[in-house]
Amino acid sequence: MAIDPVCGMAVDEKTSKITVKHKGATYYFCSPTCKKEFEKNPQSHV
Repeated sequence: MAIDPVCGMAVDEKTSKITVKHKGATYYFCSPTCKKEFEKNPQSHV
């Protein structure tokens, strides 16, 4: 399981369709809201 870098929720990498690639790494999110928050300022969540 991956951890959503915004809210800390566990996310299954196999089923999650909400992802962002940043500096060679793939980040998984529990919701579009967390993804949008990450995209605003990725460095504050890595």
